Amino acid sequence: MRPIWTGSISFGLVNIPVRMYSGVNPRQGLDLDMLHKDDHAPIRYARICRKDGKEVPWDEIVKGYEYREGDYVVLTKKDLEKIDAHKTQTLDIQQFVEEGGIDVRYFEKPYYLEPVKGGEKAYALLHAALEESDKLALTKYVVHEREHLGVIKPVGRALVLNQMRFPTDLREGTDLTFPSDKEITHKELDVALKLIRQETKPFVPEDFHDSYTEELEDMIAAKTKGKKPPKHRAAPKNTSAHDLMAALKASLKSDAKQ
Repeated sequence: MRPIWTGSISFGLVNIPVRMYSGVNPRQGLDLDMLHKDDHAPIRYARICRKDGKEVPWDEIVKGYEYREGDYVVLTKKDLEKIDAHKTQTLDIQQFVEEGGIDVRYFEKPYYLEPVKGGEKAYALLHAALEESDKLALTKYVVHEREHLGVIKPVGRALVLNQMRFPTDLREGTDLTFPSDKEITHKELDVALKLIRQETKPFVPEDFHDSYTEELEDMIAAKTKGKKPPKHRAAPKNTSAHDLMAALKASLKSDAKQ
């Protein structure tokens, strides 16, 4: 793996040199190409200059900010490197927090942090301290010209940084309508809780896989052989308020048999 960032974790006055690696693989789903409907010729994206209509190669592209209509300030790589080196080269721990105290909507993407030679002992100390205290280290850092929030958590022998969103990145949903819990009965709640208890089990990641892609592959294989695609389950019908209790009880019996 190639590191996507190199810098240090700032832990009080201790600086721990680390390299950051992506903690996720690209999704292995099927890549569906865009085709011209008439002749099935592939469609490609191009970087077209709006002024002369010609395609522009990557080495002739720079970044800029439009400060007024039609006028840009060009920012070079050197310009960006001059902005507060502490922010661009440091995972600056702001405070320590309880894991359960963070709204799940804030979590975005995991990264592995690997110690650079010479930083192993300080890295191990932070790892042990976080594990013993059962806390997360809340940090701020800059990657790809954007500042991020993140939390550092020990996972196995590694420290994992989970990139977070800022509050301004979230939509509050205040313009949406949600029902009140007062609409349900005690009996309905009791049966729903029983179903939850019956279906509660340890999370085993290996039990889950991309079944949608597998079904899509089956469909493609059938169509390439001139056969009809295999039949799959139809979309479920919505449960009405009148049928809610009956559906809950049927769910209990169905899951008990499995």
